[in-house]
Amino acid sequence: MSGSAKQVLLAKPRGYCAGVDRAVEAVEQALDQYGAPVYVRKEIVHNKHVVETLRERGAIFVDEASEVPEGAHVVFSAHGVSPAVRDEAAGRSLQTIDATCPLVTKVHQEAKRFAREDYDILLVGHAGHEEVEGTSGEAPEHIQLVESAADVDSVTVRDPERVVWLSQTTLSVDETMDTVRALRERFPKLQNPPSDDICYATQNRQVAVKTMAPRCDLVLVVGSRNSSNSVRLVEVALGAGAGASYLIDYAREIDESWLDGVTTVGITSGASVPEILVQGVVEYLAERGFGSVEEVDTAEETLTFSLPRELRPPRGRSLGLTPVN
Repeated sequence: MSGSAKQVLLAKPRGYCAGVDRAVEAVEQALDQYGAPVYVRKEIVHNKHVVETLRERGAIFVDEASEVPEGAHVVFSAHGVSPAVRDEAAGRSLQTIDATCPLVTKVHQEAKRFAREDYDILLVGHAGHEEVEGTSGEAPEHIQLVESAADVDSVTVRDPERVVWLSQTTLSVDETMDTVRALRERFPKLQNPPSDDICYATQNRQVAVKTMAPRCDLVLVVGSRNSSNSVRLVEVALGAGAGASYLIDYAREIDESWLDGVTTVGITSGASVPEILVQGVVEYLAERGFGSVEEVDTAEETLTFSLPRELRPPRGRSLGLTPVN
């Protein structure tokens, strides 16, 4: 599995995706433009370090819009919200900034479209996840949650000819397709979504880990425990042949006993993890003899998203231009 010299394999791509980068910048820009406090419904992204850092700058994280003072600024997290949450915010005259990832918004639009066409929508995802709650809220009378292939036998639909599946964007590709195959066995006319709902960043990070894992005695995944895509990376690493794999938020959480007999450590990070945390792990390992670092590069990510429209400067302002009368 590994050679005699201690080495680190560093997965690429890793860390921040375009949607997370946009969401975190949205909170930072809101604080710059409006001053503290700026309220954020739920965690802006599922990462402990990011949330704590923004809290230190003056962001106040709340569970519901009802906790935000009337008329205040509130940012909706990258995971999206249901129409009911938007209505509640409007009823309290909140100044909303929508940092929903555009890829999540795409799934919302698909849910609304298939509901209008009177399909039964089978949403593959995890109960209680903010993204699932937001998507389900778009058409609750049409959407059923299917958490795994084991749930398929309990699914009922009105018309087996008009059934479509959608998914939470941050799931494991393999896990999702196992569930979809089981659904298709029950409902042969099951339709696919018009485009792949699994986030490009989720797929890319999983592919990088699959490529790296067979060479690793140990894979360390930097990410928080409430981050679905980070948790999946541990599972993917183990499934792809890593000797062991653990999820950590910080280098200080590494148990030195994990390194006993280990010569090759793989490192990756979830899509909501800043690079500084990964470099902390690299430095920790370097101090313990893992000085050789090789990047395992499987994809180039160039996608970027513009800031939410509420935070975009008026046309011309970003260039220092004065409008011509």
